[in-house]
Amino acid sequence: MSVEHERTLTEPTRTETELSETTPILEVDGVSKFFGDECAVETLSLSVDEGELLTLLGPSGCGKTTTLRLLAGLERPSSGSIRIDGEPVAVADDSTFVPPEQRDVGVVFQDFALFPHMTAAENVSFGISDLPKAERDRRVAELLELVGLGDQGESSPEQLSGGQKQRVALARSLAPEPEMLLLDEPFSNLDVDLRVEMREEVRRILKATGVTAISVTHDQEEALSISDRVAVMAGGKLKQIDTPEDIFQHPKSRFVAGFLGHASFVPGRVDGDIVHTTLGPIGRDRIHGLALEYDRTDIDVLLRPDDVIATPTTPENADGEVTYRRYLGPTILYRIELDSGITVEAMHNHADQIDLNEPVSVDLGATHDLAWFPTRNDQM
Repeated sequence: MSVEHERTLTEPTRTETELSETTPILEVDGVSKFFGDECAVETLSLSVDEGELLTLLGPSGCGKTTTLRLLAGLERPSSGSIRIDGEPVAVADDSTFVPPEQRDVGVVFQDFALFPHMTAAENVSFGISDLPKAERDRRVAELLELVGLGDQGESSPEQLSGGQKQRVALARSLAPEPEMLLLDEPFSNLDVDLRVEMREEVRRILKATGVTAISVTHDQEEALSISDRVAVMAGGKLKQIDTPEDIFQHPKSRFVAGFLGHASFVPGRVDGDIVHTTLGPIGRDRIHGLALEYDRTDIDVLLRPDDVIATPTTPENADGEVTYRRYLGPTILYRIELDSGITVEAMHNHADQIDLNEPVSVDLGATHDLAWFPTRNDQM
């Protein structure tokens, strides 16, 4: 599936300068978690700023859910420390461990975990039963209104749709005004159309309340569309943490490049101000961060399908031929085997029909700078 990396909401992502001026709510320092001899999370370090929405992204078994459980207090770290709002909640070396109920952290589970015998309003008020009734009722009414369910307070969970259940679960987690909110695969139980609608709505709600949130998902499009920053994990390790735009356009490893969407690597030779590639010369100034020390060396240039333009032509003028096509509705993904043996992919409008085995010329259509990797250093 192609990855749509344009932000779907109107509010801008905070710049690095703005983020640096805020106080970290969460600080994770060298945290590892072992289950027997198996290392689920390895020396993880990161910080999350107040009001930020960070998404942990990675394939199944990468350690992202274990990380969320460590933050929630559902697991103890084997080493390292976790601080929330400057206070240690888990320090492996001195056995400091604050239980989940004392961490001021809310959790939204993927199955929503609503109480079936309670109304929507009762579910929302569950975590604030210690408040005076008038204050509690006012808080519940405000939150139901915030999540668009002001008229559903008396409905039972079985009377609500999947999207409505998720809104109630979110409102319930927000009711105690937690310092931080954790979301575990929050959209996985929703159908495709509702998933898109709800992730936009959840981002709006989180930004409206100003709560700091850490979400977990394996869905690249989801992570890129709702997050202030994305942290890609694999094999229990943090591979890269960056803004959605930077992590997609400037991945720091081949794993990150490939995990965040279709990735083709075209070999090139750096020669002064030009990088000579299979697809023709590319100006050195168009290769992101290519230092002078790499002159006269071989590199691989990262191309996304929307960077490549394939045009039907005669066999004698062709650069290769189409070996695969996938119709995606608005677009068609083509895989092209070049005469050099390299395979690249191109994404075209659905009206640009190219047949299988048809000879094509291939050009670069990218107007942005391109990421690259040293050929001799195949980072995974």
